[in-house]
Amino acid sequence: MNPRVASVDMIIRKYVSPLGWAVVGMFVLTLALFLCLGWVEMLAFALVCATLLVSSAVLSVGNTTFSATLSVSNTRVSVNQTMHAMVTVSNPSTSVTASASGDLPISQSSYERRDERHHERFAIPSLGSHQSKQTAIPLTATHRSVVTVGPLSVRKGDPFGLVRREYRLTEQIRVYIHPDIVPLHTLHAGIIRDLEGNPSDDLVNDDLSFFGLREYEYGDDVRNVHWLSTAKTGTLMIRQFEATRRTDSSVSLDVAAFSYTSAEEFELAVSVFASIGVQCVVERRALYAQAGRLHVQPRKPADFLDTCSEIEPDVRASTMLPNLAREALLACDKASLYCFVAGSAHDVGDLRRLGAAIPNSATCVVVQVVAGASSAVRMLPECVFVTVGVLDDLPLLAKVLS
Repeated sequence: MNPRVASVDMIIRKYVSPLGWAVVGMFVLTLALFLCLGWVEMLAFALVCATLLVSSAVLSVGNTTFSATLSVSNTRVSVNQTMHAMVTVSNPSTSVTASASGDLPISQSSYERRDERHHERFAIPSLGSHQSKQTAIPLTATHRSVVTVGPLSVRKGDPFGLVRREYRLTEQIRVYIHPDIVPLHTLHAGIIRDLEGNPSDDLVNDDLSFFGLREYEYGDDVRNVHWLSTAKTGTLMIRQFEATRRTDSSVSLDVAAFSYTSAEEFELAVSVFASIGVQCVVERRALYAQAGRLHVQPRKPADFLDTCSEIEPDVRASTMLPNLAREALLACDKASLYCFVAGSAHDVGDLRRLGAAIPNSATCVVVQVVAGASSAVRMLPECVFVTVGVLDDLPLLAKVLS
């Protein structure tokens, strides 16, 4: 097709609505019937259609040289929080603009509502030279997802909806709705006395990170006596050390839809996964997180929660359990803590096999979410098995690992 013809066709499609094309078709049809059959009624109908088309073209004319900015009060929010989209429309020209309408599409990327998309429309009054109008649009985060706000478009058209002029003025903004999380106590799981480890709050009598001195107590190893301080004070003084632990951590989430009995249970699993991961990042533990196709090594809690906002169940997989341990070991085979989060559809025997695949030098924790069940902790030969029924019971996990 000739590029000029294609360009003209695109312009016509852009400015004339489907309803407008229907009126054009009626005009052509009724005019042809009048010319062929001589029916005066068809001529009257054709004149009405022509009047509508001309009126629509005239009413859609006007100065619409707007500029606009789009911002949101917060690009990261939690469920049930309210944010505001701030739209500022300005007239950069020296002439008065015509009144128009603004259109702000808002779409949510969510496995529960894949096609959820709505438009916020608002009126833009006539603006004088260099005038502006600001509009605040409240948006409430109803569920975990990634929300796309924009792009903002300005539309000028006729009241009949036949002819329109629409301009895109801004780009899109992504807003992350984070899952609910709960704070956990310090996770002490780690391989002690490791040269690559980090000092912890625990004080021991023999390690690599010197902390201070204390008086000798019966049973202390005389090899830890600090003789210089002993000579100065006249009392036996013993060296104390901070326990160093290698704290690389791996947290994996089973995203197979088969593993969960309901969408609420899957959301609980995501919240458990996010809470454990955030605690690892807060403690500056090297974190390797896996959730289906998402494999991340976050350095900041907010970045990790952004990833959690994008997690969706895999409806094609019957089960992901055989892959969880393998992917965790491929991502980090020297972690001191391996944590797996799965749903209630699995029995304990299947989940215990995850722990059997983990090296004995590391701590393995398997968390099974069972919505509404009583929380419990069991020490199994292969792993620490934690059942979580409600998110507020999750801090039990940190107590087990302390």
